[in-house]
Amino acid sequence: MSTIENPFGQVLVALVTPFTAEGEVDWPAVEKHMDDVINDGADGIVISGTTGETSTLTDAEKIRLVEVGKQVAGGRARIITGGGSNETAHAMQLARQSEKAGADGNLVVTPYYNKPTQAGLLTHFRMIADATDLPVILYDIPGRTGVPIAYETILRAAKHPNIVAIKDAKGDFSQVSRVLNHTDLLYFSGDDTNVLPHLSIGATGLIGVTNNIAARPYRTMIDAVNAGDLATATAAHKKLEPLVRAVMTHVPGTVAAKYILHGLGRINSPRVRLPLVGPEEWEAAQIEDEIALVNDIPGVDFTNFRPDRNAAAGGALPKVAGTTR
Repeated sequence: MSTIENPFGQVLVALVTPFTAEGEVDWPAVEKHMDDVINDGADGIVISGTTGETSTLTDAEKIRLVEVGKQVAGGRARIITGGGSNETAHAMQLARQSEKAGADGNLVVTPYYNKPTQAGLLTHFRMIADATDLPVILYDIPGRTGVPIAYETILRAAKHPNIVAIKDAKGDFSQVSRVLNHTDLLYFSGDDTNVLPHLSIGATGLIGVTNNIAARPYRTMIDAVNAGDLATATAAHKKLEPLVRAVMTHVPGTVAAKYILHGLGRINSPRVRLPLVGPEEWEAAQIEDEIALVNDIPGVDFTNFRPDRNAAAGGALPKVAGTTR
């Protein structure tokens, strides 16, 4: 187990960014959703990450999300900025702006599309970590970025005083065990299906998509693992299984999470920004079939679940295009 003090929390929500039907950030809905997940047991929020649609948010929106998050949390949860950039200079700039806005940490994704070497990854991570005093979580998700962080690179990065954690969406449990054995890095599960397996080998917590909808059972799971109560943790895992499948299997997690949250009446619109689009009819039907199998999840009542396929259809083009510098 790591000896590093945890500056992030354990139940971290990879927050969706609620939009209006026209694709603009719905700021009142953002505030409400942040407050909802904190009240439901989250002690950390990752804003403008993959689930928050970082690729189609402007920099101004990302910084405003940090500011709003700090105001809403009021010390009840940590606010971590996510997304980063595949341009090192831009990622450094975003980190500085986020720190000034009050962020408690920085989730730094492996550069995507460029396909850098491991030496390039290490330089990228170190320069971003040097840019601020924020504690850094490395984000290893080769399915989206095309490049994994090699074990040797993780070991070298871990020597930087500001690089204190890693979010694992790679699913290489043998590497997780090696890193936990040979570094003090905190490990966060970045795969909703594997949260309990990650925790069982020493992970600190999770950065999840499904806990946008149901943070409370993850709080139960974490608290049970902390107390050495595997039976309670396993029971929470089993109850979550069909909901995790609904969110993570049929369409991108952002799309499914918004579709479900809107059907529960918790956000005003399920809209996503292009090139993401709402679920097709058959995809929506699959999501709804999984939801029908959900039973007795604390904090979530699907009795009045009313998904709106028409409202979710298509994707939006916002007024201000792209990530701006």
